[in-house]
Amino acid sequence: MRNVTLMTQARFAKQGEALAAVALPHTWNALDGQDGGADYWRGIGTYEIDLPNPTAGKKQYIEIRGANHVATVYCNGRELGTHKGGFSTFRYDLTPAMKKEGNVLTVVVTNGVSDIYPQNADFTFYGGLYRDVNFIEVNEAHFDLLKHGTDAVFVTPHVSGKTRVDLFPVNTCCCGHTIKVELKDAEGNVVGTAETKAEAHAHVLIDVKDPHKWNGMADPYCYTATASIVKDEEVLDAVTVTYGYRSFHVDSNTGFHLNGKSVPLHGVSRHQDRKDKGWAISKADHEEDAALIKELGANTIRLAHYQHDQYFYDLCDHTGFVLWAEIPFISQFIPTKEAYNNTISQMTELVAQNYNHPAIMFWGISNEILIGDDREDLRQNLRDLAKLAKSMDPSRLTTMAQVSMTPMDSEHNYITDVVSYNHYFGWYVGDVEDNGPWFDKFHALNPDIPLGVSEYGAENILMWHTAEPDNHDYTEEYANYYHHEMLKTFATRPFLWSTHQWNCFDFAADARNEGGVKGMNNKGLITYDRKTKKDAFYVYKAWWNPEPMVFVSGSRFVNRGPGAERDVIVYTNCDEVTLVVNGAEVATQKAVDHKIVFENVVVDGENVISAYAGDVKSNEVKLNGVAEHDYSYDLPEGNQGANWFDDPAAVAARTAFKYPKGYYSIKDKVGVLMSNPETAAILGETLAKVMGGAGSLMSGEMEMGESMKEFMNMMRLSDMLKMYGGAVSAEVKLALNEALTKIKK
Repeated sequence: MRNVTLMTQARFAKQGEALAAVALPHTWNALDGQDGGADYWRGIGTYEIDLPNPTAGKKQYIEIRGANHVATVYCNGRELGTHKGGFSTFRYDLTPAMKKEGNVLTVVVTNGVSDIYPQNADFTFYGGLYRDVNFIEVNEAHFDLLKHGTDAVFVTPHVSGKTRVDLFPVNTCCCGHTIKVELKDAEGNVVGTAETKAEAHAHVLIDVKDPHKWNGMADPYCYTATASIVKDEEVLDAVTVTYGYRSFHVDSNTGFHLNGKSVPLHGVSRHQDRKDKGWAISKADHEEDAALIKELGANTIRLAHYQHDQYFYDLCDHTGFVLWAEIPFISQFIPTKEAYNNTISQMTELVAQNYNHPAIMFWGISNEILIGDDREDLRQNLRDLAKLAKSMDPSRLTTMAQVSMTPMDSEHNYITDVVSYNHYFGWYVGDVEDNGPWFDKFHALNPDIPLGVSEYGAENILMWHTAEPDNHDYTEEYANYYHHEMLKTFATRPFLWSTHQWNCFDFAADARNEGGVKGMNNKGLITYDRKTKKDAFYVYKAWWNPEPMVFVSGSRFVNRGPGAERDVIVYTNCDEVTLVVNGAEVATQKAVDHKIVFENVVVDGENVISAYAGDVKSNEVKLNGVAEHDYSYDLPEGNQGANWFDDPAAVAARTAFKYPKGYYSIKDKVGVLMSNPETAAILGETLAKVMGGAGSLMSGEMEMGESMKEFMNMMRLSDMLKMYGGAVSAEVKLALNEALTKIKK
């Protein structure tokens, strides 16, 4: 039988440094990958691992479940091979290089720039042996450990109960070996058996009577298949895999269906990193993530932007999440043969290693790959990936995540079975109200293409607050408004086959510096350390989780000035809620779209606010009624790092910008400003002086595609100016805003 030993210790050194003891899993970017500055260390790291002594008559393998990006493996100085791709399992045969004792495995890993994917993306590329490393011993006859890092046992179930099991043993020819397969239900009852000759590619067919269906969050029922290589009644090797019986399809008008019933897919995306750990996370970390996503009420997860740990896929099988799994063919196309081959390799490993998971129903072939230029070799690469996934696994659907500017009639939308868009109307461009009309327009133009939303979100930083939320103010209140409006938009469009919020958890992106926070993408509903659920988390819980709940938002917006700042907002899935101030009931209102606004609540001085609906009680929130607005809740103009209230110059800069109602300003959309001759002239003249080409862009002299024009027209001018960085100074922005605010709408 096989024996697996988890390797937990190693000696590690960055290039040019001395080896030192580390625990495995390990990343060398746990701290510098999250602190901002775009300067985390990317280079070559070397690991030395002392291996157990070999057992006589056995074969030895090393299994590495994640080494980012490229890893070359040696045993006792003998090179075994190089694996390219930072997210999949790979193995090497150690046997020819093993000694009786004193064996050392050396793994040289680099997360430096290479000609494989990912190249550039909005997340930190942590280097290291960041997942489990296992030493495996098996008999001469065993299931092929070198078959793309898989168990070499593939189960193809049908809801009728017909079950095919494909098996790939090695060293079994002409020796009287057989393979026995045993299927068990979740209670451990044997529901089917079969036996066959142990050929290089064997298979068996088994009928299971009335199989219990895997039915998502409602009933994630799993079976197991155990395959054993037997000779003379001795079991030489055995592998057990989990699988499930389910059917699904996507309709372009009615969305996702599971086992013949409509199941609207609403969920989140997930990155795998954590505060002070990077990608080197534990099983307990995976379990906590799954539990938090379940509490939210999500029923689907997009596991972006790469293959995730097998343990998390296992958790999703048994929790009931419908999964989108994808490869890191992301953002920047590389027109080389090596890069093409790497996409094929990573897709092959993704599909092969995850074939048995009942939770996975969609293979993602790319993400925002049209950020660069469209070209025929890129399109052919995508076609080949879609074809590969379907040839390896005809039972699942292929998909891709399009960047927002991708034209609605782009050929890219016809390559995969279903398609999704990453849309940030209401954050990077336009307004949140622009989402619905765009979805409707796409659906009308492409009635036969199932459309989903693969990303949407807004930065959401705990220290910023306002009673008048606005795009790009980074407040919790704007995020609450944005997400609530998105959920309303989705609720009236059943043709959307899935929606995946970006991202369930804040994650590291070392190049970022915005909203007063360095090194983070702050669009999460939960903080990077998983310790704080932002208010937006409860917006979703009110919509998605059927367990009765009442949540009073604004616990971090303590000091409330006059007017709208005294409003108390409650999110709930109950019909009617009563507000309580300092123990006294003050009002009862009905919920509309899971939300209630109690206006201008009397909260002078210190107060404790709560609410209830029948037996369901809310959290308690402390609110202080104050005479004036507390400026410590305001982000400085320019989105920069320090708390602006510690910097008088920043206070002056922020308060200098005025946005009077009924007049134009830099917060208007570019398209709106360009449609008015007066504002268009101001815009073109100002930008021509400071930016040259940008002035030509605004005046229409530079050519661009229709989709890019539409995208630019939907951007607020203030957001577009950020794209040009220091080319447009704060003084120029202020002068431009003052000129625009003199023109009435």
